[in-house]
Amino acid sequence: MAAFNIHGWPSEPIVRVQTLSNSGVRTVPQQYIKPPPERPNCSVTTMNDPNHSIPIIDIACFSQHRQVVLEAVGDACKNWGFFQVVNHGVDLDAVKRMRGAWREFFDLPMEEKSLYANSPETYEGYGSRLGVEKDAILDWSDYYFLNLLPSDLKNLEKWPKMPCHLREVTEKYTCELMTLCEVLLKAISSTLGLEEDYLHNAFVGGSDGMSACMRVNYYPKCPEPDLTLGLSSHSDPGGITLLLVDDNVKGTQVRKGNTWVTVQPIPGAFLVNIGDQIQILSNGAYKSVEHRAVANSGDDRLTIAFFCNPGGDLPMAPAAQLVSAASPAVYGQPAITFNEYRKYVRTKGASGRAQVESLSLSSGPQHKNQQMMNT
Repeated sequence: MAAFNIHGWPSEPIVRVQTLSNSGVRTVPQQYIKPPPERPNCSVTTMNDPNHSIPIIDIACFSQHRQVVLEAVGDACKNWGFFQVVNHGVDLDAVKRMRGAWREFFDLPMEEKSLYANSPETYEGYGSRLGVEKDAILDWSDYYFLNLLPSDLKNLEKWPKMPCHLREVTEKYTCELMTLCEVLLKAISSTLGLEEDYLHNAFVGGSDGMSACMRVNYYPKCPEPDLTLGLSSHSDPGGITLLLVDDNVKGTQVRKGNTWVTVQPIPGAFLVNIGDQIQILSNGAYKSVEHRAVANSGDDRLTIAFFCNPGGDLPMAPAAQLVSAASPAVYGQPAITFNEYRKYVRTKGASGRAQVESLSLSSGPQHKNQQMMNT
């Protein structure tokens, strides 16, 4: 089975969206204009009704009202693939400092930020595109990507030296969120009828151990937000994602059937979503749901996505306990490792649910898996 070949960015100028926005452009350049069906107000209904909102779960109740919380988590994973967690135990001062430090980074002069420019081999560093296909339609955003765990994957040369407290703040934030991820993995395991440590053990089952990475998303002001997207529709390739949304500017949207639901920010909360690995491990019981970011003409926006993932050498397969004659395997062979799986998005960019759906037995995995690996 052939591997992905990712050598470098296509031979096109790399343009920082923040530079475009700050230059005062009045129209969106052609390479950012989405096809009409993909534009924010053209594809499906968009709902901003606060009453039709992502489930909110109070994690502080877990110890005293375990069953109530588990039912809420299970319902959210099954029906939404998303939920917001409040009273989660993460130090709110660490959250505030994290936001502030990365805001300071994106406010630095462009020549300082560009010292950390990334490449598609690892994506670590400062970037402005996802995927290496030439002439791709781009998203209206810049980002910073870092590997956090395991420690031997961390490239400290890609960790910004300025602002001076950014490294310490990011390390503290990582520790806080990994603790929360462990709680959430136990809850999700239990709701599937598995031992509460099942997902933890599955994620560390490979020799690489559990992995974690982070993407700080910066969405500059956009002159024509109806023509583009801050981040195209996609499902997350990993395990679970904890997104720190912007408290003041809405922009994250979750697909619910034929409706895009705008996430209503809750100060101090984290938006949690199921990734493709949980969909596969749950044998399709829980779905990794499409989401996107819309652009905004009035304000810039910053979000921080924290990804808790399986070890990179872990082959993907449904939990044996969830496969039976009455519930046959949804995902079959050939199995591929998480490292191979996530190379798809690094090649193709954000592309809906095409990646995880290619693994379904009903989609013909022998053909589609081979096609995905040979791309």
